Amino acid sequence: MPSISKIEKDENNLNIKWSDGEVSSFNYLWLRDNCPTAHDKDSNHRMFNILDVSTNLNAENFKVNNDGKLVIKWSEGNHVSYYDTDWLRKNCYTLKNKKKYISPYQLWDNSLEKEIDSICIEHDEILNTEKGLIKWLELLHHKGIAIVKNSPTEKKSAFKVLNRISHIRQTFFDTPFEVINIPKPNNSAYTAHELKNHMDLPWFENPPGYQFLHCLINSAKGGDSSAVDAFKVADFLRDNEKEIFETLVTIPLKFRDKDYTQEAHRSFYAPALSLTKDGDFNDIRFSVATMDALDCHPSEMDRVYKAHHKLGNLLHDDKFQIKFRLEPGDIFSFNNRRVLHGRTAFDPNSGHRHLQGYYMDRDEIIGRLNYLKK
Repeated sequence: MPSISKIEKDENNLNIKWSDGEVSSFNYLWLRDNCPTAHDKDSNHRMFNILDVSTNLNAENFKVNNDGKLVIKWSEGNHVSYYDTDWLRKNCYTLKNKKKYISPYQLWDNSLEKEIDSICIEHDEILNTEKGLIKWLELLHHKGIAIVKNSPTEKKSAFKVLNRISHIRQTFFDTPFEVINIPKPNNSAYTAHELKNHMDLPWFENPPGYQFLHCLINSAKGGDSSAVDAFKVADFLRDNEKEIFETLVTIPLKFRDKDYTQEAHRSFYAPALSLTKDGDFNDIRFSVATMDALDCHPSEMDRVYKAHHKLGNLLHDDKFQIKFRLEPGDIFSFNNRRVLHGRTAFDPNSGHRHLQGYYMDRDEIIGRLNYLKK
């Protein structure tokens, strides 16, 4: 790790030149806020309140001591801070902001259908090995989709492999929820009808990050699955239809829970596409079935519908979507806020179709993967 070769101060920052030629600027308030003594030694939570100093705080004296630590005597509070220089370099926001952002997402289109084995993984490999678990998590994070093969087909048997990741996100649908054809359904998933590609629960402020559909029985005629990488479609629109893309990112749509069994009214406004601080794709909200009557400004309504029309058609274009049939023992796993899913209609008189569904928050997948990789 490089060492400090020179330190200078200005009105707001300590400016450090490193032995490898890189230069860092560290704001005084940032340095005081991140003094090692500011954190509890056990919980590592910050106990120091930055509001206790004035915004005129500055480094009265500074040096590198014999242990190689940066020592700062502050102008207020009679306090001295000792910083590990390796920590400063690792957390240098000057250098971090110079780096080019690299997306973790591996976008895909219908060519994935011919390479579907690349997103399949054996149930027992996940259950019994850390390598298998990491492979599953990497598929879920980077591709947004995976099919776990040869799982048990007993009811609720997916809990064991899902608990290798973390805890389940409970909703009013219960866990697992039963995807079967029922009389007087409170959701179109519980019918034999075709389901267009959609995300689940777009009317939640924070829809579940991942969904797992465990196939127990699939002997009915029809009921084939589809999936589409909505980030790939969004990427296409950003490159080719800039005005439509801008509309999808900026104008909120309205979604509403239409479940007649509920004693709660759930609705939420959000754009069809949202981006991260780095300009990468964060999530998509798309569900024809649960979009509420829109109340955009009159001057925006026409372009909102035209943008929605374009997006919806691309999300069902055979250039982008893949089609496959779930077999008993498959667990169709996907990023609910990236990969939209659907199915063809099926004939309930020709056989039985029964899936059990589970949700999990996105934080659990990414957090578990980061932990295991480190």
